Order: sequence, then structure tokens, then C-alpha cells
Amino acid sequence: MIHFQHPDILYLLIAVPLLALLWVWIQYRKSRRLREFADRQMFGRLIPDQSKVRPIIKMTLLLLALALLIITWANPQVGSKMVQGDQKGSDVAICLDISNSMMAEDIQPNRLERSKRIVANLLNGLGGDRVSLVVFAGTSFIQMPLTNDYSATKMFLDQVNCDLIATQGTAIGDAIEKAMQTFGYGDEEQTWVKKNSRAIIVISDGENFEDDARSAAAKALSEGIVVCTIGMGGEEGAPIPRYKNGVRTGFKYDRSGNTVTTRMDEKTLKEIAHAGDGIYVRAGNVNAGIDKIIDRIDHLEKDNMGKAMFAEYESRYMYPLIAALFCLLLEVMLFERTNHKLNLDKILKRK
Repeated sequence: MIHFQHPDILYLLIAVPLLALLWVWIQYRKSRRLREFADRQMFGRLIPDQSKVRPIIKMTLLLLALALLIITWANPQVGSKMVQGDQKGSDVAICLDISNSMMAEDIQPNRLERSKRIVANLLNGLGGDRVSLVVFAGTSFIQMPLTNDYSATKMFLDQVNCDLIATQGTAIGDAIEKAMQTFGYGDEEQTWVKKNSRAIIVISDGENFEDDARSAAAKALSEGIVVCTIGMGGEEGAPIPRYKNGVRTGFKYDRSGNTVTTRMDEKTLKEIAHAGDGIYVRAGNVNAGIDKIIDRIDHLEKDNMGKAMFAEYESRYMYPLIAALFCLLLEVMLFERTNHKLNLDKILKRK
């Protein structure tokens, strides 16, 4: 099975049909201008060596060479054999806010669903790292203990909703402490060893009313744990919808009858990330700066996770590269105008 080392580069292949359409449009415009200049029957006298087929062949070769060069850049690989080696990685705890404010729809479809997609993309970007999942609102609990089984983590992630915790609020500090427990911190049955290979990722709108999250992040950092944050929502705010049997019935109101508006507290999230020596990113799309978070985790120290089987890939980029160079060579050798000396019809007639 073919595997690409840089699969995102293959999106550049979209440019190939677009360039083909652009070339067709240019040829059409050129043909219209020629028809305005002279009658079609005069073309043979004005341009006696013109070929209709050769320009098409040349452009086809150029586009084919471009496609092959893009595939070369993506580096196609083949897994030829399985080898055993040491699996190294970091421990990452994901703290997911499931308070009612996460149902606000200033990010579509809502903050919680977008957060779950971000977690799924984060899992796809991690390689060899163990992950745990902590959900929190007014209190927090461990939804998924530390594991390298990403499929199981995604299964538990699908079950996350705002009804899992009855106590409302946003206790980020308590969630950070629960995340530390997934690493073994505070466990009397095992000896705690400070390592610089652990990270906590908090995904929340930042409306923290329950505890001192900055102190919790600083405490985690003192134990070698980096704390990163991802902000969900907009600063302009949005109402919190109310649902009954899966159907929205309206919005939440306060005691005065005013609609409750929730706003993302970006300042608090930045302060938490600063206290935990991590980074803060804002959820502007599905990826939400996931690459920056993953890059921060990649720079952590790596622990030996034991033995594991890996597919050893061998690059096969040279094959599309050779084919691309061959197409370019043919394109250079092929003239747009007819070559009378190498005219096949005349050669056959002579014989």
C-alpha cells in the first residue's frame, strides 16, 4: 500500500485541472481573435505550418509533469517490512469544558461540538503519545485514563455532552489537578517522578468562576508539566440555548428576565498558558492552531513507552520524478509547428 510522507501537498493537484481550464480559455480567446483577423479558409495560407494537435500534446505533457512533480514532493512510500523498536512519546492530558456556556453557537455548530472536532484532529496529529481525557464544568472527572489507544479515546469523546456533570460552572483549576492525577500525581501506590515529558491542554471558553486556574497551572509547571490552552467562542458573546428532547426551546434568562450572554475570556486563558509555560491559540477553524500545540508537544522530552512494531517505509519518489523529467524532455523536443523534414506521410510516400 502506498503511503505519502506529506499528504497535504497532494491538495496542490487541484491546480492541474484549473491550469488546464485556463489554457483552454486562452486558446479559445486566441482563436476568436484570429477569426476576427482573417477568414478560417485563409489560416492555411497565413500559417501553413500550424498544427492543431501538437500544442495540445505539449500542454498535456507539461500538466502531467507538474502532477508528477507534486506527487514527488509528497514523497510516496511503501511499507516493505515490520520492525520492532522503542516507542517514545509524551503524556498528554486533554481537559474539555462541558459547561452550559459551551452550547453557545457563536462557533458553528456550537462550542462543544467544535471542541470535540479539535480533540479528534489533535489525536490524529499525535504520534506515539499517550493521552487522557478530563471533562469539567463546576467539578471535573476523568473520562478516559492515560492510554495510547486513540480509537477508544475517540469513542469516549463521542459520548461527551453537557449533561455529564450536573454542577454548573467552569472549574479550570480543578480540571488541571485531575489531569495531573492521570499522570500519577498524588497516587500513594506509586512514586511520583518529575518529568519534562508531560503536557495539559485546556479547551474552554475561559469563563472561570470556581477556582484559581493560574495557580493550578503554575503548580503543574513546577512538576514539569506544560499547560496549553485553546479558546472557544467570540469576544462579542452569544446567548446560551436551551434544549428539550434535543429540540431548542429558547435561550437561558437571568432572574431579571434578560438573556444570558456568554463571552470568551481570552485574557484568563492567556494567563493560564503563560503560568504553565505553554501557548494559547484561539479556535478560528477546525484546526484551531493545532499545529502550534503539536509542535509544542513535540519539543517536550520523550519517554520510553516500551517495545512496539513499526512499518518501515521506503521512499519511491524517484519513479514519479523520472517520469516527470521524461515528460518535460518530450515537451521540449516536440515543436508546435509541423516539421516537414520529419513528416511521416511524406516519408511513407517516398518509400
